[in-house]
Amino acid sequence: MRKDFVDNIRIFCILLLFPFHTCMIYNNWGEIFYITGASYSLPSNFVSIVYPWWMTLLFTIAGISSFYALKKRTIKEYTKERVEKLLIPLLVGLVIIIPIQSYIADVFYNGYSGGYFAHYKVFFTKFTYLTGQDGGFTPGHLWFMLFLFVVSMLMLPFMKKYSNSNKKIDGSKVRMVYLLPLFILILICTPILEIGGKRLGESFACFAIGFFLLSNEEVQERVEKNSLMLTLLFITALLVRIILQSSDLGYGLIWDIEQRMVTWFGILAILSLGKKYLNKSNAVTTYFSKAAFPLYYFHQSILVVLGYFALKYVNNVWMQFSIIMMGSFIISIICYELFRRFKVSSYLFGIKCIK
Repeated sequence: MRKDFVDNIRIFCILLLFPFHTCMIYNNWGEIFYITGASYSLPSNFVSIVYPWWMTLLFTIAGISSFYALKKRTIKEYTKERVEKLLIPLLVGLVIIIPIQSYIADVFYNGYSGGYFAHYKVFFTKFTYLTGQDGGFTPGHLWFMLFLFVVSMLMLPFMKKYSNSNKKIDGSKVRMVYLLPLFILILICTPILEIGGKRLGESFACFAIGFFLLSNEEVQERVEKNSLMLTLLFITALLVRIILQSSDLGYGLIWDIEQRMVTWFGILAILSLGKKYLNKSNAVTTYFSKAAFPLYYFHQSILVVLGYFALKYVNNVWMQFSIIMMGSFIISIICYELFRRFKVSSYLFGIKCIK
């Protein structure tokens, strides 16, 4: 039986990309995006609230989905799917999709005056912080695909062995008192292998927890039954985060511990609410279940280009925001609808082709 709530949570996370990355343009803590507008507290608070749990939830969902996938796929089939859906689109994206963002950043911040294709030399020879905001090489938002591919391949022998084993985690014995402190595992793994500000260890931990633990139906049911408590814990952790951020404690060990609590409580709370209210499908969710990955794939380069011109030619901030967020969403949908109609483009971009 397909877990509709898993698909719907993934859709929810992907759709958050559009307001999240638009808000990043207007953040007030000095972190530069590929383009930067005036700083405002409302979009900054939105980013601060969403950031700790959003992408980690996607890794957790990927772990849960892998558990179900390996029930009906061999290792060879699973690997082939990972290569076709993650590795090939990643490599293609590094040539076609991501250089756009680095080029815009170089023009916006450094006054680069060369042509777009001439900038390829800069992109593929300038290796600095891997953020791309100085015009150099970056995986951009496709870091998620890179990490997910690496984590999936590293985990594959353990996942397959567990899937074939008769000894599984007994979900009836997994109480909330055991679940809640698991943010400590994420905290311990987080410092492992940081690349361009993204942490492979954290991604690995969330994927593993999703596969081995949160894929268990008894654990899912227990989380669902405690949805109110988990939601209140999540909200409380978010409020503490906002307080810490506005004080002198917005850094260091206390900050790191609290952020991982937000991460973990957010994952549990959204899974519980999703299991309770989103375990259903309709024409809209069916469409976006297929469109979610392509929207993720195309959105940021489109958003950065729109943002560059919106900041340059539109004075009203809310008009800028609307153009960037809604425009990038609509154009991403158009790209999805266009490229899924051709075998070559659908294969290169990891989209299921319309037959």
